[in-house]
Amino acid sequence: MKLIASLVLATLASTAFAHGNVSCPAVPKEEKKPQMELQKKLEGEGWKVRKVQNYNGCYEVYGFDGQGKKAEAFFNPKTFERVYPEGEQPEAKK
Repeated sequence: MKLIASLVLATLASTAFAHGNVSCPAVPKEEKKPQMELQKKLEGEGWKVRKVQNYNGCYEVYGFDGQGKKAEAFFNPKTFERVYPEGEQPEAKK
């Protein structure tokens, strides 16, 4: 039983660490754009999207960005503006 509890805590801790502190402003359901629309937008920018899901009011995207780098990114569901976890800064464009 202790082993199971330890595994659950480790999983929860790693999940929280991976996401950092990220959240989007509350958006009424009728104002949210469809997740598929975000996926198409990103794919048009060269992303390879593996999964889009809801997380703390944001759309969380897993895949590879336009430079082919593995990405876990968050977007405002109303504007599709990228949202960065607390302490994380956008990379400078080259």
